[in-house]
Amino acid sequence: MASNALFLRRDPFREFESLFRQAFGPSTMEEMDTAFSPAAEVHREGEDAVVRLELPGVDVANDVSVEVLGRDLVISGERRDERSEESEGRRLQEIRYGSFRRAFGLGRPVAADAVTASYDKGVLTVRVAGIYAEATGQKIAITTPTVGEITEGGES
Repeated sequence: MASNALFLRRDPFREFESLFRQAFGPSTMEEMDTAFSPAAEVHREGEDAVVRLELPGVDVANDVSVEVLGRDLVISGERRDERSEESEGRRLQEIRYGSFRRAFGLGRPVAADAVTASYDKGVLTVRVAGIYAEATGQKIAITTPTVGEITEGGES
């Protein structure tokens, strides 16, 4: 009994890669292994905006950059973490590496001297001073023509 059914070979890995590309763009699995996105928290403290990033094990002094680019605060860097343990004749070595870039919209241009950064216990804290400063209210006078100006203006 002959069957007219068409048999196709399925490649589940190719299907996964295709779905991944549709969802996240044309990145390769290698790029995915070497990139990471550190957890971030953004909040307001008075008139300042504060951004905190979790960067444990990162050499912040050499591998992290904090920049103000137009209306964006951009924090980028690279993580290189190597650990090795030896016990009972066995050696365990773990290597984690990757680059990251996080951009946070500030809403308006900010001078670089309004930004400070500090690092303590694996957390990078970036403070943008005065980003939420209230504009000082200034009353605008409204001028209205007087009765004499209205008649003079109408006669011309």
